[in-house]
Amino acid sequence: MSARISASVFTSHVPAIGAAMDLGKTEEPYWEPLFAGYEPSRSWMSENTPDAIVLVYNDHATAFSLDFIPTFAIGTAAQFPVADEGWGPRQVPDVVGHPKLAAHIAQSVIQQDFDLTIVNKLPVDHGLTVPLSLMFGQPDEWPCPVIPVAVNVVQYPVPSGRRCLELGKAIRRAVEAFDDDLDIQIWGTGGMSHQLQGPRAGLINSDFDNAFLDRLVSDPEALSATPHIDYVREAGSEGIELVMWFVARGAMNDLAGGASPTQIHRFYHVPASNTAVGHLILENAG
Repeated sequence: MSARISASVFTSHVPAIGAAMDLGKTEEPYWEPLFAGYEPSRSWMSENTPDAIVLVYNDHATAFSLDFIPTFAIGTAAQFPVADEGWGPRQVPDVVGHPKLAAHIAQSVIQQDFDLTIVNKLPVDHGLTVPLSLMFGQPDEWPCPVIPVAVNVVQYPVPSGRRCLELGKAIRRAVEAFDDDLDIQIWGTGGMSHQLQGPRAGLINSDFDNAFLDRLVSDPEALSATPHIDYVREAGSEGIELVMWFVARGAMNDLAGGASPTQIHRFYHVPASNTAVGHLILENAG
């Protein structure tokens, strides 16, 4: 048997969420509703832990400075240390990679005309560790290997939603060409609406966010054609992170002629720090 993608997981990766977990604040009135929204997902994940995760996220100037920013990068190392983002690394486990599968994905996707940057040394920040914490809690070690796929949504120009969707399709083809019998999940992280600076700092647009979640499930091809300026106008300057969700959505079977995925859980909450939090799990049929 070959490897397969069984599910896609989508979630915001707000750094304050990680801080709330690390400081034991998850049951405080402000944070309790948010973490309660992830409890069904943790239960599902405990019964559906994959053999590996392809986790799409963006670096926040920890691994890549403004001197060097790849549009798409894949981590191929055996281990990824937790980055120090200015106040010490989060006290969470280092991330174990899957070099064999990562190298295969890189080979396959590059041969499909996507110019991935191959990264053999990569500290990972909250963009990657917060989603893991939300889905797995705070274990002594993460329950499966993780392949980081970093997307530039920090420095313009950033890739289009359509390009991200097509990258997801290429990753699915790569996974299905891998000979080992592996259950793979692909995660898209970042977003939803938020702006961290300027006169519109604190902007949250719940209508835009929920319409995005609706269409991500029902019509991702059309949604991926949304112009960048629409994200900036409607979802704030950091709302552009949502294009990363298309990588995970593009890897689902329905976009290759298969059946529509099953929605396992959907959750939306405002605010968490100064952002909106969105979350969705889709499971491939069969």
